[in-house]
Amino acid sequence: MFKIGDLAVYPAHGVGKIESIESKSIGGKRLEFYVMRILENDMKIMIPVPNAQTVGLRGLITRTDIPRVFDILVRREVSVNGGTWNRRYREYMEKIKTGSIYELAEVLRDLTVLKGDKELSFGERKMLDTARTLLLKELSIVQDVAESEIEQSIFEILG
Repeated sequence: MFKIGDLAVYPAHGVGKIESIESKSIGGKRLEFYVMRILENDMKIMIPVPNAQTVGLRGLITRTDIPRVFDILVRREVSVNGGTWNRRYREYMEKIKTGSIYELAEVLRDLTVLKGDKELSFGERKMLDTARTLLLKELSIVQDVAESEIEQSIFEILG
């Protein structure tokens, strides 16, 4: 259960702030909704409270979780099988949709490694940017440092 003012992560959209909890009548039933504003793009999302866990809404990671994220980035084995770009794209998109910061780190690592071997498709380049943005935002908020600092650390790891 989140409270007004809490920061949370909505899968594939990133960190947002719970602005309110509203009650609405839908199909004759009263439902409570989290009203969340995504920090990155100011988008407003309404999430039914009973479905929050199902859609993957989660709290921010803790500082103690951060080393695991960096451990994933350091590893060089790619977690998605080769194959065609559209098969990889689907697998990476599934990982991003989980909302897990660890899966996000794998996508960032894998696409960065792949980029070193060959040119990425337009979709893969866009996905790489999305993974980088989502990861940077959450890590910078948790550590209370500028995104540029986190980006520099990740750049040093990934090369």
